[in-house]
Amino acid sequence: MNKDNIKKVVLAYSGGLDTSVIIPWLKENYNNCEVIAVSGNVGQGTELDGLEEKAIKTGASKLYIEDLTEEFVNDFIIPTVQAGALYEKYMLGTSFARPIIAKRIVEIALAEGADAICHGCTGKGNDQVRFELAIKAFAPDMKIIAPWREWSIKSREEEIDYAEAHNVPLKITRETNYSKDKNLWHLSHEGLDLEDAGNEPKYEQPGFLEMSVSPLQAPDEPTYITLDFEEGKPVALNDEKMSAKDIILKLNELGGKNGIGLLDIIENRLVGLKCRGVYETPGGEILYFAHDYLETLTLDKMTMHKKQELSISFAELVYNGLWFSPLREALSAFVTSTQKHVTGKVKLKLYKGNIIKAGVWSDYALYSEELATFGEDNVYNQADATGFINLFGLPTKVQAQVYNKK
Repeated sequence: MNKDNIKKVVLAYSGGLDTSVIIPWLKENYNNCEVIAVSGNVGQGTELDGLEEKAIKTGASKLYIEDLTEEFVNDFIIPTVQAGALYEKYMLGTSFARPIIAKRIVEIALAEGADAICHGCTGKGNDQVRFELAIKAFAPDMKIIAPWREWSIKSREEEIDYAEAHNVPLKITRETNYSKDKNLWHLSHEGLDLEDAGNEPKYEQPGFLEMSVSPLQAPDEPTYITLDFEEGKPVALNDEKMSAKDIILKLNELGGKNGIGLLDIIENRLVGLKCRGVYETPGGEILYFAHDYLETLTLDKMTMHKKQELSISFAELVYNGLWFSPLREALSAFVTSTQKHVTGKVKLKLYKGNIIKAGVWSDYALYSEELATFGEDNVYNQADATGFINLFGLPTKVQAQVYNKK
């Protein structure tokens, strides 16, 4: 990359440690280029407070804060939930947030006539792939600057040193320097003591958890909730109609106080290494659970089993940064077709980190109590099973007869 040609850079800006030090670094290393910061609001909450002042103070010419929350929920989160897509039990909170942010950054970069787009993802992580594949999908010729793959800084501790030397204000200290990612769906924690797989996460330590509480600290009384779905989309919580976004936010509150949604995993990153992360996804875990529960009532066996197979492929595409790919779009089309009759109500009991089934109803239920009963019925002739077993077991019988002759 010829740095002399870089006059204007659009930076994916969160205000966290990485992107905070990148602004002065860009100006130092790219001929005092203009830096335009863009922050995609996907539900970070108070993390956006004071962001414009901080960005300008550290050298940006301006900051865009783009509200992407409704699009994030309706076009990224809900389709993923409908697919039942989990990556090694991880509910993809960071994975599907990156494509929507990158897409908006490209739109702004093109409108601003930028020469390059910059991101703060490390060379060890998955996010660099997610950002850059989205950029390539919408601006294939745009130059991309990834400081972690260029600069001499080797650790987050050295980033803090750089920030202090350049008077960059930080909200963290060396002792609370977890690598975190937060949006309306989840909060992730990586680094520090979590890098040792033998260390138990500090769930009970004040300030560690932000969206949830430890199950040990959850109330001794259960919380009952009902969720209504129409064609696989959540439409009401406790019989109150509301948007999917508002349902997720309320589920975060209800799930969080009951210790729901904590996940401690060692996951296989796209770049080939394993990484340990702790995730808080209280509303997300409830939504996945409820949707899956309703599907057990409304999907036929063959569709359900094929959908479960394809959910792994869907999750891998999202995790690997391939949201904007023909295969993900094709899989989403399949998923949408399966949701036509996933309409009904689910009742759940939340208690100390557990989600307990408490009832499910649908006008499209394929479950028949009359057929399934162990009591007397007039609709199922048990004698029919004899012919079924004889035909179903015919290959096994023939095989045994042939082998017994040898």
